[in-house]
Amino acid sequence: MLDEFAVILGVIVAFAIIIFLIRKRFNFGLSLIIGSIILGVFSLQKIQPIDIPKAMIEATIYSFEKQQIVTETIELAILMTLIYVLARAMQETVAINKLISSLRTFFSRGGILGIIPSIYGLMPNPGGAILSAPMIDEEGKKYNLTNDQKNLLNIWFRHIWETVYPAYPAMILICSVTFSNINIFTLSIIDIPAFLTAIFIGAFFLNKFIKKPAQKKLKIGKNYSGLVFILPPIVPLFFYIVLQVYGFSQTQSFLIGIIFSIILLYLLVKISAKEYLSILKKSLTWKLVAAIFGIMIFRQMFEITGANVDIASMVGSLLFSALAIVIIIPFLLGFLIGYNLGAIALSYFLVQPFFVITGFSLLGLTSIIFISAFAGYVISPIHLCNVLSSDYLRTDTTRIYKWFIPAALAVLVVQIIFIVLFPSL
Repeated sequence: MLDEFAVILGVIVAFAIIIFLIRKRFNFGLSLIIGSIILGVFSLQKIQPIDIPKAMIEATIYSFEKQQIVTETIELAILMTLIYVLARAMQETVAINKLISSLRTFFSRGGILGIIPSIYGLMPNPGGAILSAPMIDEEGKKYNLTNDQKNLLNIWFRHIWETVYPAYPAMILICSVTFSNINIFTLSIIDIPAFLTAIFIGAFFLNKFIKKPAQKKLKIGKNYSGLVFILPPIVPLFFYIVLQVYGFSQTQSFLIGIIFSIILLYLLVKISAKEYLSILKKSLTWKLVAAIFGIMIFRQMFEITGANVDIASMVGSLLFSALAIVIIIPFLLGFLIGYNLGAIALSYFLVQPFFVITGFSLLGLTSIIFISAFAGYVISPIHLCNVLSSDYLRTDTTRIYKWFIPAALAVLVVQIIFIVLFPSL
C-alpha cells in the first residue's frame, strides 16, 4: 500500500513539473525525461535504481528482454523530423503559396478564407497558423471581418484536417506499435464524423461572418499550375498502403513515403540542389527527436513502475464511469499543455487500464482519446498556433471562446455519440 502511494505521489509530482516546464516553453522531450526520472525516484520501493537507466535504454534503442537492438523509436523520431522538414521546405520554396494561388480559381465569396489556413494545415509544424495569418488578415479586410473573426477562421480551418489526416504526428503516434497498434487509415475513417462536424462548423462561421460581398472585386486569371504541389503532402499515404503489403511496418512505410515526397518537391520547385539542400539543412531540428525519445521513455517508466495500474485502482474507486475518465483526461491534458502529441502521449497510458471495463473496442476508445485530446488542445490558450495567430491579428484567444469552445466540444460530442452508437467498431 505504501509502495502504491509513493508511485501515485511520484506521478502527481512528475505531471506537475512536466506541465509547469511545458507552460514555460521548456523543451517537451526533455520535460518528459525529467518527469520520468522523478517518477522512477519516487518508485524506488518497487524498482531498483539501475532500472531507471535501463528503462531509458529499453525505450529507445535496446531490448534487454530480446537482447537485441530495436529501431522503432528511432524510426518514429526520424519520421516526425522529416515531416517537419517537408513542411518547412514547402513553405521556404513558396510551394504552398503557389498551391493557394491556383486554388483561388475555384472559390468565391470568401471561401478562400477557409482554404488558405486549411492548406497550411496539411503541413503539421508547430505554430503554423502564423504563416496563414497575414493572408487571412488581408482577405478578411475585403469582407469587413473583425480581428476576432479572422483569428477564429485562421485557427479553426488550420486544424480541420487534424482529425483525419494520417500524416499528422499525433495520429501516427497513437497508431504506433507501442500505443494502440491499429491501422492508421482505420482510425482516419472512424474519425470522419468529427471531421464532417468540423467542416460544417467552419462553413457556419464563414456564412455568419461574411455578410457583404468583397469590397473590391478582383479578376483572377485561371492558373492551375500550382495544383501539382498538393502531391508532396499526399504521396506518403500511397506508400503507406502499398509498402505494408511487402512487410514494411506502418512507420517504415510512412518514412519511405516522406523521403520520396522531399525528393519530389525538389523536382517540382526547380531550384538548384545547393539551395534546396540549404533549405533542408535549416529545417532540421532535434526537438522532435527529443519529443519522441521523451514520450517513449515516459511510457516505459510507467510500465516498469506499474504507475498506470496504481492510478487506475485509485481513480476506479471514485464516482466516475470508465468512459468518462477516458474522455476527460485527454481533454484536460490537451488544454493544460496545448500540445496534441504531448496530450496523447501523457494520457494514453493513464486511461489504458480502463479500456476493458468500458465495453468499447480498442479502435473506438483510441478515437475518443484522439478527438478528446484534439478538442482540449485546439482551444488551449498556450497552444502555439493560438498564441502566434492572436498576436499577429492583435487579439486574444479568449476573446473567441464564445464560438471556439462550443465548436470544439461539438466535434468531441458528435464523435462520442458515434462511438457509443456503434460500440463494436
